[in-house]
Amino acid sequence: MKKFFELLSEEINAGNDVTMVSVTASSGSTPRGAGARMIVGERGRIYGTIGGGAVEYLCQQKAQEVLKTKKSFNERYTLRKNEIQDLGMICGGDVACFFQYMSSDDEVLKNVIKKILDSFERKEELWLIMDITEGDQSSMDIIYADGKSLYMDVPNEIKENLDGKARKYEIEGKTYYVEQINMSEIVYVFGGGHVAQQLVPTLHRIGFDCIVLEDREDFAKKELFEGVVSTRIVDMQDLSEVCKEITKNDYICIMTRGHKDDYTIQRQVLKTPARYIGVIGSRKKTASVMDRLRNDGYVDEDLARITAPIGIPMDAETPAEIAISIAAQLINERAKDRYESN
Repeated sequence: MKKFFELLSEEINAGNDVTMVSVTASSGSTPRGAGARMIVGERGRIYGTIGGGAVEYLCQQKAQEVLKTKKSFNERYTLRKNEIQDLGMICGGDVACFFQYMSSDDEVLKNVIKKILDSFERKEELWLIMDITEGDQSSMDIIYADGKSLYMDVPNEIKENLDGKARKYEIEGKTYYVEQINMSEIVYVFGGGHVAQQLVPTLHRIGFDCIVLEDREDFAKKELFEGVVSTRIVDMQDLSEVCKEITKNDYICIMTRGHKDDYTIQRQVLKTPARYIGVIGSRKKTASVMDRLRNDGYVDEDLARITAPIGIPMDAETPAEIAISIAAQLINERAKDRYESN
């Protein structure tokens, strides 16, 4: 997402008008859900995708027409069985797109994009809001976690329902599209062994920020983990400071060198609000640790928060294969309840 707005900023500040095509709603088996978008210039698509295929091609053509008319509009595509064949699509459903004309002379737009990029650097939660009312001049703004915006008078109904879901609102004759575009979420990887060294680069490539925590200097070297935010030497027996910073948006992957450390870490991180706790290891090892946690007073509801063994079921053997299974599970977790169809 950050790269998308970086390139959008480059185009606008270089004096190039563009059209931003955004999927604002979808249902059925469409290629991409709400939040998919692309930038289109005079010569065609510059960056991003709304799913490829014939629909994306048609949208590129319409986006280039917008550059001539300078008028934004909504378009809905219904992909039924016969239309799937006609459009060369392999999936069916409905998808709504908003074609937004963006002028390089629009100083308000430039400032909104700048503030978006600033927020990415600060890793603060941020929502994009677009007025997509048909026939009106389109506008785009941002909403911070405290409900404040830059320019738009955002209705209270929207400010009171900011979460990870992309939504459309019909309020007093206006249509708004709201989507969270920057969420402060970290993957805390406990253990810097061979699987972690494969997992961190894999997660980095799909948009996760990772922190590796180790008690061995040789396994906490930053150069071992491509794309890692940071590595830390910690005392696994006392993770109180680390636990204080873990939020409800964060993920925990535990892959230490033995049962003892796994148990020690789980006992502590279960006290955090982390949205995901995954532990590598066999089912036998998992059962042993679960028994010890029960003896510590944790109940089944607590233990249900732990995913063990970590990763989606597959015949993974090598560290790289195991990393892929874990990354796939985190993708599924991240996508839960993110979008609402309209």
